[in-house]
Amino acid sequence: MSPQVCEFHLPLSPEELLKSGGVNQYVVQEVLSIRHLPSHLKAFQTAFRAQGPLAVLEHFDTIYSILHHFRSIDPGLKEDTLEFLIKVVSCHSQELPAVLDDAALSMSDRSAHLNALKMNCYALIRLLESFETMSSQTGLMDLELSGKGRKSRAKTTHGFDWEEERQPILQLLTQLLQLDIRHLWNHSIIEEEFVSLVTGCCYRLLENPTISHQKNRPTREAITHLLGVALTRYNHMLSATVKIIQMLQHFEHLASILVAAVSLWATDYGMKSIVGEIVREIGQKCPQELSRDPTGAKGFAAFLTELAERIPAILMSSMCILLDHLDGENYMMRNAVLAAMAEMVLQVLSGDQLEEVSRDTRDQFLDTLQAHCHDVNSFVRSRVLQLFTRIVQQKALPLTRFQAVVALAVGRLADKSVLVCKSAIQLLASFLANNPFSCKLSDTDLAGPLQKETQKLQEMRAHRRATAPSAELDPAEEWEAMLPELKATLQQLLTLPQEGEGMSEGVAKTETPQEVEGRIRRLLAKASYKQAIILTQEAISHFQKSEPFCHVDPEESEETKFLSLLGNIFKAAPTQEENPQTAARNSGPGETGCRDKPSGSEPGECSNELVKQELLVQYLQDAHGFSLQITKAIGIISKMMYEHTTTVVQEVIEFFVMVFQFGVPQALFGVRRMLPLIWSKEPGVRDAVLNAYRQLYLKPKGDSARAKAQTLIHNLSLLLVDASVGTIQCLEEIICEFVQKDELSPAVTQVLWERATEKVPCSPLERCSSVMLLGMMARGKPEIVGSNLDTLVNTGLDEKLPPDYRLAQQVCHAIANISDRRKPSMGERHPPFRLPQEHRLFERLREMVTKGSVHPDPLWVPFKEAAVALIYQLAEGPEVICAQMLQDCAKQALEKLEEKSDHQEAPQETPVLPTFLLMNLLSLAGDVALQQLVHLEQAVSGELCRRRVLREEQEHKRKEPKEKNSNSESTLEEEMGLGGATADDTEAELIRGICELELLEGKQTLAAFVPLLLKVCNNPGLYSNPELSTAASLALGKFCMISATFCDSQLRLLFTMLEKSSLPIVRSNLMIATGDLAIRFPNLVDPWTPHLYARLRDPSQHVRKTAALVMTHLILKDMVKVKGQVSEMAVLLIDPAPQIAALAKNFFNELSNKANAIYNLLPDIISRLSAPEGGVEEEPFHTIMKQLLSYITKDKQTESLVEKLCQRFRTAQTERQYRDLAYCMSQLPLTERGLHKMLDNFDCFGDKLSDESIFSAFLSIVGKLRRGAKPEGKAVIDEFEQKLRACHTRGLDAVEELEVGQGSSQRALSARKQPAAARHRHVASIASDNFVTPKPRRTTRQHPNTQQKASRKKLRIVFSSDESSDEELSAEMTEDETPKKTTPIRRASAHRHRS
Repeated sequence: MSPQVCEFHLPLSPEELLKSGGVNQYVVQEVLSIRHLPSHLKAFQTAFRAQGPLAVLEHFDTIYSILHHFRSIDPGLKEDTLEFLIKVVSCHSQELPAVLDDAALSMSDRSAHLNALKMNCYALIRLLESFETMSSQTGLMDLELSGKGRKSRAKTTHGFDWEEERQPILQLLTQLLQLDIRHLWNHSIIEEEFVSLVTGCCYRLLENPTISHQKNRPTREAITHLLGVALTRYNHMLSATVKIIQMLQHFEHLASILVAAVSLWATDYGMKSIVGEIVREIGQKCPQELSRDPTGAKGFAAFLTELAERIPAILMSSMCILLDHLDGENYMMRNAVLAAMAEMVLQVLSGDQLEEVSRDTRDQFLDTLQAHCHDVNSFVRSRVLQLFTRIVQQKALPLTRFQAVVALAVGRLADKSVLVCKSAIQLLASFLANNPFSCKLSDTDLAGPLQKETQKLQEMRAHRRATAPSAELDPAEEWEAMLPELKATLQQLLTLPQEGEGMSEGVAKTETPQEVEGRIRRLLAKASYKQAIILTQEAISHFQKSEPFCHVDPEESEETKFLSLLGNIFKAAPTQEENPQTAARNSGPGETGCRDKPSGSEPGECSNELVKQELLVQYLQDAHGFSLQITKAIGIISKMMYEHTTTVVQEVIEFFVMVFQFGVPQALFGVRRMLPLIWSKEPGVRDAVLNAYRQLYLKPKGDSARAKAQTLIHNLSLLLVDASVGTIQCLEEIICEFVQKDELSPAVTQVLWERATEKVPCSPLERCSSVMLLGMMARGKPEIVGSNLDTLVNTGLDEKLPPDYRLAQQVCHAIANISDRRKPSMGERHPPFRLPQEHRLFERLREMVTKGSVHPDPLWVPFKEAAVALIYQLAEGPEVICAQMLQDCAKQALEKLEEKSDHQEAPQETPVLPTFLLMNLLSLAGDVALQQLVHLEQAVSGELCRRRVLREEQEHKRKEPKEKNSNSESTLEEEMGLGGATADDTEAELIRGICELELLEGKQTLAAFVPLLLKVCNNPGLYSNPELSTAASLALGKFCMISATFCDSQLRLLFTMLEKSSLPIVRSNLMIATGDLAIRFPNLVDPWTPHLYARLRDPSQHVRKTAALVMTHLILKDMVKVKGQVSEMAVLLIDPAPQIAALAKNFFNELSNKANAIYNLLPDIISRLSAPEGGVEEEPFHTIMKQLLSYITKDKQTESLVEKLCQRFRTAQTERQYRDLAYCMSQLPLTERGLHKMLDNFDCFGDKLSDESIFSAFLSIVGKLRRGAKPEGKAVIDEFEQKLRACHTRGLDAVEELEVGQGSSQRALSARKQPAAARHRHVASIASDNFVTPKPRRTTRQHPNTQQKASRKKLRIVFSSDESSDEELSAEMTEDETPKKTTPIRRASAHRHRS
């Protein structure tokens, strides 16, 4: 059959063209072999040159054969075929306009062109798809290659870059579809298969993930335009909608591409309806199905979100279809719908000129957003807060909603999700940056103007009420008031019309409709309803064509018609002619003359002023309320500054920077609170703190460099006001960082020196802060102070009276920063920086310390401490200077004592030394003792090491190479480092020997103060002054640091004072001192460890806080054995002081980082806290255990604890302990294996389930297990719950039987419980009141301890100033009360003493 006669049908698959079809259907006659393809292609090309595009009718088999063998043929042939087909289709598209315009075109020619068009398009599109398939496969194979290698391989594979060839083909097809080719088909109806052929290749190209790459943008645009032509010209909308929905469900990369395409079709091609069709399809998706198909939901969500960003106005008309997804389970769809609403608020529904409908829509959207701030999913809550952040940043949030949204953000700060908290902080920061109120938001500053303006408004309102005439009612309100009576009168007249005859004057012939209308209005005002109705009836018949009586609808009922007309007449404004009558009617007697007096403008002006005042008050109220919310947020956000999540901490820091810039007074608290974060191990947090202080303090306002420097210094000085030592250290680190990076201008240093040397007038505090800042800068660049050392000594340590000890102390700190205080390193070659003893600095220090010791100045003590530290740090031979200083002070004290004795009248009386003088002397001795120890162990030890290293190097250089080879043993020893280690040990032993044998022995200066120190500490009754006791206890602790022998001899005294001193400051100081001793002499302090733990229950909050800090340090550094007394730390979790509770929580957070530490301690903690004696109440127990059990996260730990706790039910003695154990089990993160452990040990707690609280705890366990249970595990859970309920019911039955006195049941119950009671007695005899798990190996060890407890004597401590006997004044424990190293003091003794 001739191909011109046959009709070419587009096949669904290539194989259909090989099968014999219907009548006149084209069939491929022969599939050519590969070797014949080049010759046949050349024949096709020759025929094309002769016949044009119609040549394909005779040579289609050639193209089909090439497609059939596409994978096997030569790449060159493929490329030639593609290039030739492009030429054929291009030629056909150029010829078709003339063919289509030919009115004389025969049917056969039309059919030939149609077949040629379909054949050419089919061949080109199939060839395009073949190339695309092979390109995708090659791309998957080359994923591991680099970009260049992949590209070069693609080019070598195809012989050309396929990605660059797709666009021309798509543009050619677009050009073809833009022709009016439908006339080639019968009845001008193009077949669907042809449109599907062209559009199908576009969708297949989009499925390739690489289509989203930037380099493929031209291809994407070509596809979009091709599909746009198909939509507009070939009714492709339904197919496109279905295809887009399918592709969104299966291809994640297509969301943004399809959004760009749809928005282009809706705008440039005018196909807005396709947006509605796609949204309708998405809206009709079942929310339950989407929750099971996360990929599809993700695609739909991304599509809707981006579509709303591009064309929100078009999408808004379809939003009602999507509202069902707000109640669906898939959070991504909820996020998408909410994001679309936010975009519409931002782009469409913003501005003040909105119509009423648009305003209502905006309010509905904002209401929905606010409601989803409380969504069950944290991602939705976070997303809503982010959307509100954008709305606030673009100033699209109505002012009326400011307070509500701010309150929502503040509430979300307490959210459990870190992501939500972070978003809430960002939203509050946006509110601050875009607030419409003020650049300064101090609630205290706003409260005054608000109160003043509110009072003024009240006065204006009162004045207006007093001067204004009686207000007239609104006509609409009057009408509503008269309507019931008027309606009743009208109904009466309509039913009995004769009653109204003759009651009203008729309408005069000369009256106009306006005059009659005025009469009706006046009648209604005077409540003459019948006359008004009758007059209205006559007016309707008389003025049928005049306003307002002509607008009467004949189809309405009589009653409705009259009421509507009367209402319109009454509510209409009266005419000017009526005004005098109305005024006369409304005015009372004697008021006529008064109304003419005030001018018409004054009431208007008064009203305008009142409106302005109301707006001002409303503005101040909003600003004050906003400021209060921000202040509330500051308190919450400041607590989040030490979260574990770095991003949250960074957001908190940025928030406080912004709040500080807006002048909120409480912001300074947050700015100070972030200072310790400079020590954070997280680089991001440390950088955030540096950037915050850089932004707040290094960019001051000012016209000149000097003005900026003065502002910077003033702002930094404010931070130093009442700052703690820790705050100053943190600020010093920050300033050191700035100085090292040269971020502080020279003008800052110059102004600081001018203030320090009083070249510019400044207060003493400003001068002191300037010296402090100079010292901080000296840490970064020591030459800042070092080059002006003499100047600083002359100005800060001058001889003026009275001496400024505060300034002198800061001068000492500043000078100390010019040298490194750390121990010299092994590689140090140069000697440390030291000044000679004769330097003026040390002369002035010695003189100020000596002279100040005889004056009762409280600032002398910290200055003296800084001076001694500076002498030991910088002086050559500091011990000589300090010894002379001690001798001078002691000499002055003796002179004072002699003066006292000379002036006493009775020589037999003992002379008394002033308390402050003795206190200063002991304090100085303690400081010298401690600094001497530090000097020996750091400076002297480091210098010995440095000299040894230099000596060894010199000896090493003098040795001959032969000697090195001969001495193999010494070489080996040096290689192993044994020589250096031995030398280090020798030096350490030397230092230790000096401390043990020399410093506190013989005629040493420090040794002379020991008897006096012990006298004061041992006799608190004689030396009862609090300051003296504080100084003496501190000095004793410092002296004990020197020698192990001295420390061992005085430990009894130290711990006696620690426990029995009535002064909290003494107990606190000694807690720190004993903590230091535990690090220096751990073996000596170890037996006294229970006394350290005992301070955790000290009645003083300050002592408890100090004890918590010390014990945290000792335990985490493994300097103290973590014993059962760690339960005292757990009790601090419920301490009434929030700071102490936070310290305890931080301790357990750090302890949980050690493997199994908390797990190993939990059994003892539970035993001690639930013990009848010495435990805690039930509610606090729950709080503590909830925190501690949250650290148990490993399954094996949980299973082991479940088993242990189940066994504890057997050894528990009270109902309270049963409940505590049940609660602990309910807090564990149980798994299926943990449930099996409980079932295995069910007998341990089954008989306790009659208690309602225990039963409830186990039911909560069942509820937790069900939430995450697998289907196969639910049967075990059901079995466990049935056993629980059965035991609970049986227990209740047993109680009822016991109450009615059934003897048999009682005997059976007692017989059943007898073994358990016996076990309780056995455990009680073993462990006394300790609630522990019985183990066989403990029985032989605990009997001696029990006997020792029974035989130990009661402590006898005499600590009274009323007794004078030396024996009774002693505060030391007796010998038998001193704990031996082999037998540590039990915690029970501490309980007994307190009771």
